[in-house]
Amino acid sequence: MITLDRYPCRDAVQALLPRLIDWRRQLHQQPELGFQEHRTAELIVQELCALGLSPLSGVAGTGVVCSIAGDRPGPVIGIRADMDALPIQEENAVDYRSRIPERMHACGHDGHVAIALGLAAYLSRHRDFPGTVKLIFQPAEEGPGGAGPMIAAGALENLRVEAIFGLHLWNFLPLGTVAVRPGPLMAAVELFDLTIHGRGGHGAMPQHSVDAVLTGAQVVTALQSVVARNVDPLQSAVLTVGTFQAGEAHNVIADRALLRGTVRYFDPDFAGFFEPRMRAIAEGICAGAGARCELNYWSLYPPLVNDPAMAELVRQVAARTLPDSAIAPDYRTMCGEDMGLFLQQVPGCFFFLGSANLERGLSFPHHHPRFDFDETVLAMGVELFLRILEAYPG
Repeated sequence: MITLDRYPCRDAVQALLPRLIDWRRQLHQQPELGFQEHRTAELIVQELCALGLSPLSGVAGTGVVCSIAGDRPGPVIGIRADMDALPIQEENAVDYRSRIPERMHACGHDGHVAIALGLAAYLSRHRDFPGTVKLIFQPAEEGPGGAGPMIAAGALENLRVEAIFGLHLWNFLPLGTVAVRPGPLMAAVELFDLTIHGRGGHGAMPQHSVDAVLTGAQVVTALQSVVARNVDPLQSAVLTVGTFQAGEAHNVIADRALLRGTVRYFDPDFAGFFEPRMRAIAEGICAGAGARCELNYWSLYPPLVNDPAMAELVRQVAARTLPDSAIAPDYRTMCGEDMGLFLQQVPGCFFFLGSANLERGLSFPHHHPRFDFDETVLAMGVELFLRILEAYPG
């Protein structure tokens, strides 16, 4: 773990830390779900205007875009920060805990917004950089996805973004650790609802029924073969059935079962592969049991694939900033992120910045009701973005 006194943040960034923490805690107390981030957007606009900037609000509903021009010509670089919270009841006993029942910033997006605001605060006072930095405050990363609507609304246009960068505070890594790699960093996210229709009956007379529970159980087991026997063992993919809902009584054979789950993979070539294979397996098993099924399958996010040159730029910045032990060069996760949609449009890099502090008990995982992170990471995030911007060719 790296503490702020060992992290080479410039004095002006270290001086921002109290403001960064204040912004983060204000946001943490007022969490809002995807496309409902009205107070969040208001705070962002208010703080940007106080810095003498001219943000554009209402992008894709609740998104905010703000461009900061340097004092000489150069590239337009995007910095993306997601804004939304989760439908979770917070269990932390802190004075900045969520004030909204069953709403919580349990993934660190409040920190992402604070870091982007800190970057704005620094750049608005230090214009000695080439080109323009475009800050993109994006709604609804947790779902249904705000990157696509932001792109459709022109967030990358009107000063066309040449490259884009983003980070995710990450409690699976020690404070100050940077995880970055070229190519796939996070997985595609595909979701499915599979409904099995049988014929109900008395639990003591199964011969008169078509058991949706038994049929569903066979389907769950067989679906595991989609990955186990269709995906190269040297590649990675996951098929998870997350819910199995059927029946209401001890002695009634259910006539219907609903299976819901997710598919994850890194290789973009798998797009379109899993759905027909799952459909064939489910329909075959159901036909053999005298049942029928309906599969509703959709893609939420593509894989998040970093541009090799941009990932190398971030890696070099981290290497010049941190000791070797604080760099994780081949880290990746099956979690998903709609930042991947931005990276399909322009080259860029998304990376993880470790935010866990075991000594302070700040290590609960993301989406946990006791999630929290070491707030000194906020200054680290600002410093890393500044060094990336300074290292970018142009």
